[in-house]
Amino acid sequence: MSQKKILVLGPGSWGTALSQVLNDNGHDVRIWGNNPQQISEINTKHTNTLYFKDVVLDSKIVGYDDLALALTDVDAILFVVPTSVTRLVAKQVAQLLDHKVIVMHASKGLEQGTHERISTILEEEIPQSLRSEIVVVSGPSHAEETIVRDLTLITAASKQIADAKYVQALFSNDYFRLYTNDDVIGVETAAALKNVIAVGAGALHGLGFGDNAKAAIITRGLAEITRLGVAMGANPMTYIGLSGVGDLIVTGTSIHSRNWRAGDALGRGEKIADIQKNMGMVIEGVSTTKVAYELAQMLNIDMPIVNAIYHVIYEGAEIKESIIQLMRREGRPENEYIIEIKGKN
Repeated sequence: MSQKKILVLGPGSWGTALSQVLNDNGHDVRIWGNNPQQISEINTKHTNTLYFKDVVLDSKIVGYDDLALALTDVDAILFVVPTSVTRLVAKQVAQLLDHKVIVMHASKGLEQGTHERISTILEEEIPQSLRSEIVVVSGPSHAEETIVRDLTLITAASKQIADAKYVQALFSNDYFRLYTNDDVIGVETAAALKNVIAVGAGALHGLGFGDNAKAAIITRGLAEITRLGVAMGANPMTYIGLSGVGDLIVTGTSIHSRNWRAGDALGRGEKIADIQKNMGMVIEGVSTTKVAYELAQMLNIDMPIVNAIYHVIYEGAEIKESIIQLMRREGRPENEYIIEIKGKN
């Protein structure tokens, strides 16, 4: 692909790592943020030490704190901002953008209150005359590994497969490979809900449980994610792919995951308010737990693990007692959720 001008919105860990991938592919990469000190560091020292202590970025990656200037003549925009501010930033982009671009996002969450997926937010706030179909960039990936060019395979999903293929070509290289998918609902719900299960997996570790428990929560968590996603219109096969089970494994088993670390701290007895304060980064799994719980109630979907995590985070339930209640639930067939999905289809 010829050189493109790409604006990355959000100089967090993942936004920074994806900026480097795009720069490695020869693109003109701009990264926008609202912290002038951080942007100045990117431009003068070519570092982003808030997230990466020992990484030096290519000097061709340019930081901007002026959104209007950053949007000038860009071919594509990649949203990598927290879910809670996605709508606000999208409104600002729509007001300033004066030409049509490819719009992508690599965030993982669901909006509180509306329960909407990020692509839906972007569709609502950015007029169709200014954008492509939204392309979701998601899959099993830690910024800490991508930034050092470790092998990473993820998915580009869009309702318009031509737009997904464009993004596939934009990012793919020797260490970073993308597959395409047209199941936007499945990819986005998998990306968001795996953060909830990762909090639970971390809590089990913090409590001292071992690999058996880890395998159990990942497997049964995937069943819950699939049930809810299919009820929202997703293809069940998406959940056994990179953006489904792949992302769940990497997020639910690694110390790199802030959601796993938050759960681990919960399991060791820390309070959620203190964990959020000390993390220094947005813990999407905490807010997504509330959205997932509410969606499950609205759609009448059985999500016992999500319910238990919700009660611990938002109602102060005791973790060990919640685990006992989960273990003592009435016996059920393992493949019940598959039977439910077949019945609906």
